[in-house]
Amino acid sequence: MPEQRLKGKVAVVTGGGSGIGKAAAIRFAEHGATVYLFDRTHDTAEKTKRIIEEAGGKAVVIDCDIARPEMIEQGFKQVADQSGKLDIVFANAGINGTMAPIETMQIEDWDQTMNINLRGTFATVKYAVPYLKDQGGSVIITSSINGNRVFSGVGFSAYASTKAAQVAFMKMAALELAQYKIRVNAICPGAIETNIDENTYPSDDLKEVQIPVEFPEGSHPLEDEPGSPEQVSNLVLFLASSESSHVTGTEIYVDGAESLLRG
Repeated sequence: MPEQRLKGKVAVVTGGGSGIGKAAAIRFAEHGATVYLFDRTHDTAEKTKRIIEEAGGKAVVIDCDIARPEMIEQGFKQVADQSGKLDIVFANAGINGTMAPIETMQIEDWDQTMNINLRGTFATVKYAVPYLKDQGGSVIITSSINGNRVFSGVGFSAYASTKAAQVAFMKMAALELAQYKIRVNAICPGAIETNIDENTYPSDDLKEVQIPVEFPEGSHPLEDEPGSPEQVSNLVLFLASSESSHVTGTEIYVDGAESLLRG
């Protein structure tokens, strides 16, 4: 049993059923936190809950689509009613969304990516603040190398825009919420082995605007392969714990130097 760096803490993880959210939820529970999994896919979240419970941890599944602010608000109320406090929020849920040329991207496709990735992050933080203000806490937002260091993903204008905006929002929130001892940071993963590609929708005409990009041999300089959700979760654990007590308003890249090669 590792040292429990989050013993007695209450954590919310959006998109906690799979990928980075799942890895972080498991890591939080290993370190003593009670974890609430906000996820729109109930069965997937239940599988993560079972993994946590079989290892002796505590987890609760709350059905929540972060594109629906009322579900987020109700989810945090349920957490507060059951646990009486909130310490950690990992605003992780998101999609790649539609990949399409700017000219042909449908407004509703742009709006869907904005509503899930950006408005969903805003609503997650907004509805968490009243419960975090009592004793302070940590908010971690999943952004990306895209929109911050990397701009070569042609067709990803909506996705990259949300990821850049998440970092700007994080910095605004960090300053505003510092008076309440609430820390706000963002992680910027590169290529990570998750199932987010299932939420990627390339358009038929994308090839018309794609620009050939040639990289030196090996697109993952540090390890010659994409990172794992578990590697990202180690960073999230650090930002959630007291070991990062003087870190706020900061985006941290977790990409094995991939973005330095592609930027």
